[in-house]
Amino acid sequence: MVRVAVTGLGPVSSIGVGVSAFTDALHAGRSGISRITSFDPAGFPHQNAGEVRDFNPDDHLRRLDPAKWARSSQFAASAARLAVDDGALDLGAVAPGRAHAVIGTTSGESTVAEALTAQIVNGGFPAQDPALLAQLPANRLANAVSEELGLLGESLTIATACSASNYAIGYAYDLLVTGEADVVFAGGADSVCRWAHAGFYRLGALTDTACSPFDRDRSGILTGEGGAVLLLETFEHARARGARIYAELLGYGLNCDATHPVSPDASSIAECMRIAHRNSGVKPEEVDYICAHGTGTPANDLVESRAILEVFGQRPPPVSSIKSMMGHTMGAACGFGAIASVMAIDRGFLPPTINWLTPDPEMQGIDPVPNVARQADVRVVQNDGFAFGGNNAIVMLGAVA
Repeated sequence: MVRVAVTGLGPVSSIGVGVSAFTDALHAGRSGISRITSFDPAGFPHQNAGEVRDFNPDDHLRRLDPAKWARSSQFAASAARLAVDDGALDLGAVAPGRAHAVIGTTSGESTVAEALTAQIVNGGFPAQDPALLAQLPANRLANAVSEELGLLGESLTIATACSASNYAIGYAYDLLVTGEADVVFAGGADSVCRWAHAGFYRLGALTDTACSPFDRDRSGILTGEGGAVLLLETFEHARARGARIYAELLGYGLNCDATHPVSPDASSIAECMRIAHRNSGVKPEEVDYICAHGTGTPANDLVESRAILEVFGQRPPPVSSIKSMMGHTMGAACGFGAIASVMAIDRGFLPPTINWLTPDPEMQGIDPVPNVARQADVRVVQNDGFAFGGNNAIVMLGAVA
């Protein structure tokens, strides 16, 4: 059986850029939340988000001209370049057409869409900037990775909202185990934008200053942004080049609630967990840590907790949410969760859920790893991802035997 190795990591996030900075921030429970600067938040009651401050694509990109690519594409390509460097991969040594890019997103180039909308409002369709129009298609996120790295394989953007990175990682797994690829760059990217901020506020899902998943008094999400890319290879390819293997991608599970556009379904999510376990050859009692979807909304955290308790019983493994530190990075969220899961295995610690104060009596048995990271021997991790439209995707990662 073909096995899939994680050999490189590329996080571009509000809590750190690059593996070392990102992991140190996770371990320290550092918050990346600040007042929004990418648009004027005046007039909004809630004005905070997890922005990647002082991001300079020129620090990372070697082939792309940043002026021709918008922010989400810049995040994706920069994260992929970081993953190449972290994995010490010589791209010139990869067989042509055997390296692919699969990137998940929620909003694609949201900042471009907003700019074009403003041009239409102010001057009609003739006022639209052709250069901006060229940057709009969401497929450019994966294309940016392919062009930056010179990849000749498949270039695919997946838009299944907040679970998109896990879909991308699952698709990458299939490419590798079926022999269609030797190397795949998989993850996600999204940018903070006014319309998403406004939309979540109108939904009543946006909190004020701090996201507090699994807390009794949790009140919603904070939007976030960034790019998260994993370098995935077959074990054969990784070992042939002497690569360091962080962890093994054991498998994944997908399903769809198909009951409500925004309300999650506990039974369907529980079944997605079982599917992921079966496909990965993992028993519930073997899971050491769950990197939760954990948005911080009253509904999501309760439903996710009920599904966990249904699958694992009354003593499930620790469950924490890194969204408490970074905000909800939309299509990149599961990618960051996967990177955090790999680091939990590699460094032997559980990332905390910060901003947690009060246990919720409706979630008895859930251990959110409150506020402080915990040392642990982590062998198997479940990385959860659930999205509007009922798109559920769970990725399983394990220590290398």
